[in-house]
Amino acid sequence: MTSYTLAELVDAARQLVADGERRILGITGAPGAGKSTLALQLTEALGDQAVLVGLDSFHLSNAELNRLGRHARKGAADTFDAAGYQNLLRRLRPQTDEIVYAAEFDRSIEESIACTVPVRRETPLIVTEGNYLLVDDDRWRATADLIDEVWYVDPGEETRMDRLIARHMRFGRSQDEAYARSHGSDQRNAELIASTRPLADRVVQLISEKELA
Repeated sequence: MTSYTLAELVDAARQLVADGERRILGITGAPGAGKSTLALQLTEALGDQAVLVGLDSFHLSNAELNRLGRHARKGAADTFDAAGYQNLLRRLRPQTDEIVYAAEFDRSIEESIACTVPVRRETPLIVTEGNYLLVDDDRWRATADLIDEVWYVDPGEETRMDRLIARHMRFGRSQDEAYARSHGSDQRNAELIASTRPLADRVVQLISEKELA
């Protein structure tokens, strides 16, 4: 694992599209690792050179998770529309439509909102972040082949867990509920995701004044 400043990672992302061609950069890591914040920081720094399209927008709806009996495990690998996510990545590489509209996941309501993120054909870099980009099973295996480079964010286990508990509490869970979720279903997901770490192109620990969450 290598420590990077945000400026170094922005430069590495910029180098991916130095030839002007469309590229897709994946940011993965266990829950609480900081991948969402890093992805957002990268796209903000790159301006009109990049756009963020997240895997979280492919969460199955709460109604569908309840129907399937999976709502208590929301965030697990089988609570996403993996095929739908892969189809979006295929549509984005290369992109023939002038604009493709992607969805965005709203944590305040725990649901996805369709057609929120406009992806323009001339934007060279798609940054996509999510837990399961490198999982090698029948559901997810096709994902990695659609992404040019994947970075695995690893802040250290203690830091990751502290962030994850704090995040659950920010979104309304009590301290006991946040602890139980973080050490329960979230941890089972984290163990699966950690097994994909060796497959990443780059393992990242960020040196930054901004705390990732």
